[in-house]
Amino acid sequence: MEKFKKSWNFHGRTITVENGEIAKQAGGAVLVRYDDTVVLSTATASSQAKDTDFFPLTVVYNEKMYAKGEIPGGFLRREGRPTEHATLTARQIDRPIRPLFAEGFRNEVQIVNTVLSCDPDCDSGMTALFGSSLALCVSNIPFNGPVAGVIIGKVDGELIVNPTEEQIAVSTLNLTVAGTKDAINMVEAGAKEVSEEEMLEALMKGHECIKELCAIQDEVIAACAKPKMEVVLYEVNPDIRAFIDANGKDRIIAAVSTHGTKEERYGAIDAVIEEMVERVSTELTWDSEKALEKAKQQAREYSVEIEAGEVRRLISEDKVRPDGRKLDELRPLDSQVDLLPRAHGSAMFTRGETQVISVTTLGALGDAQIIEDLTSATEKRFMHQYNFPPFSVGEVGRMGSPGRREIGHGALGERALLQVLPSKEEFPYTIRTCAEVTESNGSSSQASICAGTMSLMAAGVPIKAMVAGVAMGLITVGDTYSILTDIQGMEDHYGDMDFKVAGTRQGITALQMDIKVDGISEAILREALAQAHKGRMEILDNMETAIKEPREDVSKWAPKFAVLHIPTDKIRDVIGTGGKTINQIIEDCDQVKIDVEEDGTIAIYHMNRDMINKAKAIIEDLTREAKVGDVYEATVSEVRESFAFVTIFQGTDALLHVSEVSWERTPNIGDVLHVGDKVTVKVIAVDEATGKVKVSARECTPKPEGYVEPKKSSSSRNNSSNRSSSRSSKGESYSSSKVERRVFRRRED
Repeated sequence: MEKFKKSWNFHGRTITVENGEIAKQAGGAVLVRYDDTVVLSTATASSQAKDTDFFPLTVVYNEKMYAKGEIPGGFLRREGRPTEHATLTARQIDRPIRPLFAEGFRNEVQIVNTVLSCDPDCDSGMTALFGSSLALCVSNIPFNGPVAGVIIGKVDGELIVNPTEEQIAVSTLNLTVAGTKDAINMVEAGAKEVSEEEMLEALMKGHECIKELCAIQDEVIAACAKPKMEVVLYEVNPDIRAFIDANGKDRIIAAVSTHGTKEERYGAIDAVIEEMVERVSTELTWDSEKALEKAKQQAREYSVEIEAGEVRRLISEDKVRPDGRKLDELRPLDSQVDLLPRAHGSAMFTRGETQVISVTTLGALGDAQIIEDLTSATEKRFMHQYNFPPFSVGEVGRMGSPGRREIGHGALGERALLQVLPSKEEFPYTIRTCAEVTESNGSSSQASICAGTMSLMAAGVPIKAMVAGVAMGLITVGDTYSILTDIQGMEDHYGDMDFKVAGTRQGITALQMDIKVDGISEAILREALAQAHKGRMEILDNMETAIKEPREDVSKWAPKFAVLHIPTDKIRDVIGTGGKTINQIIEDCDQVKIDVEEDGTIAIYHMNRDMINKAKAIIEDLTREAKVGDVYEATVSEVRESFAFVTIFQGTDALLHVSEVSWERTPNIGDVLHVGDKVTVKVIAVDEATGKVKVSARECTPKPEGYVEPKKSSSSRNNSSNRSSSRSSKGESYSSSKVERRVFRRRED
């Protein structure tokens, strides 16, 4: 195979594609370089179709820590299960690719993307999507591509294509959009309350860039594509189709229009379907047990196909939804807060037969999630986690670690709520919202956003605005289409689009779109966004009946906090040798939590504010610096012949000379001061080089009228000079004394 290599300029960066040298045994393989980001993408398919009722496509996104010059953490020091970032990236690749395979294609396909080098300013996820599409297109696998994706940001009002990390940090929009040269078919976005018009403009900008990337792929395909393999598309046995058409089709159609609960509607449909499965297996002839089992499977599949067709017909032609709602009508809403007495914040949001309980927990900044992936993030202080147990849909199923769907829905809710959270400086907590889906009939991810908003407010998190989410659907038949507000499970399953829109009254904070058709037009996007805005306002109205604004303070069960800022060179004084000082503070203050940031910000947490204040006072004393003119209530710590040392605050002693005790002459300082005595003193000098402090007690008392400072005799000065090498009686000469040097420096525990 001859090696292919070519480069293109794409909005100021270089894309290079190589084929024919690496991974030659894969069905298709390309090495894609996007500046310094390098991804190897491969696509391989099985030669025989699988006997399944779904398309077995697997997309893998391998993050290798060597790609950014790091060794993995953990005991094994090698990559383990996919990170959350890797899982979400794999989903972003899968979603635009999956609809572009032919209906009935059942050969197993595996797409593997390995990130070999990672430039944080050149997104490896979109590079992998480009490579995945190209690997499929040059392979022997039938695929209706190419497809590509870009990230669109908005900085200072200007749309940016594939922004750098620095630009993303200040961008009001982080939009990932994918599609073919003809239409958009996947959207993922987080935004700082942007308008529908701004979002639409960014989507169209993204599609123009997608066309450019598809044109690049077309060049590679023309030069490198292999002949496509011949496949037999899966079809239901014509005899089974005819039997069900004659004996059950009308009854399935009638059951679809059963009004009532989800359970009643599905129960009526399932009863007819199961009857058809039984009759097909007994009234038609099958020559083997395997053929019989396959017939049962196909009878069920075709019955569901009839059900789907009727749902789509009702909506597109009669404009009637399965539950009788209008196309833009929401299901009944209910909002509640404070369900759980010991939780820091709790809320429940119900929309029809979808219900989510959200619980907010507040922790110290040190509780932030540690991140180890190919992004530059090292920790995450806000986590929105979504749990979908099987009982929520009346089923028995696997219970365990979250799957791709749960991780994806959690990430969408997290993105929506993150836009309105206070900064770390405003609210120095780690925040976790946990969404428990207790009942589901569609749009549970958006219900988790609504419940999450209310639980944050109930917990006293000062969010900037309430966020609500609604899922939009689409049914297309020929040239006609119908857009649905607040889709339920049946409409989601049998529809052409799942378009989730979350935001405040001011604008959109998150967006996610998946479609099952090749793509949708600008007109449909515009109408869907407008209809979603109307639904979002109605939902926010209902949420405000439960809680209108965040609580003024956190729950009594939540840790309270105090924040102070110290000079960075004082951090070591707070930590102490081997953490001795900070551990002692924690022990003395009933196990307070103390987080020390590199910039000198210190956050203190405890259930009892008295303990917080105690720890704060200790730290302030440890880091305090005496200034000329400051007055302190000091404690005498040591008395010498002609001077004393007094503790002005924890860790800092100052020298009080006998001449500064009183305006009157004091022959012997030991006659008036003793260890443990309290004395009010004023700072009269601070040595900038050493930090040594001199204080005066007489400066804190009125000067006697007519007072004249006594002159010092020359003999006294000579005697003082002679004694300076051992123990000084004058403050001016204390620097040579070992004792004085010891007490003047900051004391360490």
